[in-house]
Amino acid sequence: MEKENQNSGADTESGSVVVQDAPVADSADLLSPLLLRSVALRNRIAMSPMCQYIATDGFASDWHLVHLGSRATGGVGLVIVEATGVTPEGRISPGCLGLWDDAQIAPLARIVDFVHSQGAKIGIQLGHAGRKASVDVPWKGGKPLAADEGAWQVIGPSAIPFSEEHQTPRALESDEIEALLDRFGEAAERAVQSGFDLIEIHAAHGYLLHSFLSPLSNQRTDEYGGSLENRIRLLLRVVDKVRDVVPATLPVFVRISATDWVEGGWDLDQSVALAKELKTHGVDLIDVSSGGLVPHAKVPVGKEYQVPLSSTIRREADIATGAVGLITDPAEASAIIERGDADLVLLGRQLLKEPYWAERAIAERGATPTWPVSYDYVFRYRR
Repeated sequence: MEKENQNSGADTESGSVVVQDAPVADSADLLSPLLLRSVALRNRIAMSPMCQYIATDGFASDWHLVHLGSRATGGVGLVIVEATGVTPEGRISPGCLGLWDDAQIAPLARIVDFVHSQGAKIGIQLGHAGRKASVDVPWKGGKPLAADEGAWQVIGPSAIPFSEEHQTPRALESDEIEALLDRFGEAAERAVQSGFDLIEIHAAHGYLLHSFLSPLSNQRTDEYGGSLENRIRLLLRVVDKVRDVVPATLPVFVRISATDWVEGGWDLDQSVALAKELKTHGVDLIDVSSGGLVPHAKVPVGKEYQVPLSSTIRREADIATGAVGLITDPAEASAIIERGDADLVLLGRQLLKEPYWAERAIAERGATPTWPVSYDYVFRYRR
């Protein structure tokens, strides 16, 4: 299923575009710049996409501006906006962001402009929640919505529910798959219009694209089910659709769950094979997470527990990766980069607790923190 990457080595009016065809040299460290196509990150620290569940009709609000902007002010090289539905039904909950309407561009563009003003780059994660959609917000229990609460029909590769509590999804028909591909392309176009520096496609955590990958949730007998080649087909087609509308100068990431942590499910070997294919389709970095497909998985959660998954994919698929999951210490984060286990370190909950974690990491590595000017003068000239 290889496709020649028409975006590699692309030229623009401003000159040659540098495209990273292989992982960065292992001599890099946490504070080294990272160049992906024409996008240069000031360091290897990224804010992982984290759902806030407080959007209204998919629109970003002042909360999103402050939430995302404060981490850019805090020194990260990259901020990634939370999972954003390409259709209203593709949201996890009614409080999730969306990018199915042109009117949703302006509030996101405002956030993009502020993040850029703080010296950081910003991406957006586009996805569809599939059979895990139509649930309430977490602080109200996160349970599947009832009909009188605004529930909508969920979809998936097969009529297999996520759990006994969840709706049984309606299996997607071939014509619906074609329409869904168009929705991903249209959302990616809106993201480019909003000014985002990169697009991340969400193919992890049991949501729609991941559910097509795993044989536990995909029991189709058509061209999208059965063999590995068939199960990865939808994701590759989504990537192609997004890559076709995103300028050759901008990177495309894919977040995957490298393993379902369940026997007979999606696993690391299949993830390596997928990553090799994704590279030929113009993907620049694999954001390596895990789990989320089934509620009964026994995930060995612990410090940096997903780093070995990132390391294996990086080395065996020869593609840049991002490591995520209980990475909390700056020295340990830098060691991940220095060992060549990943090219980017993504932090989630740690950045919620400590918005200026990156500034601390910079100081602990012996460099000068990148404080905003209105903060910097206080630290430089305080008495």
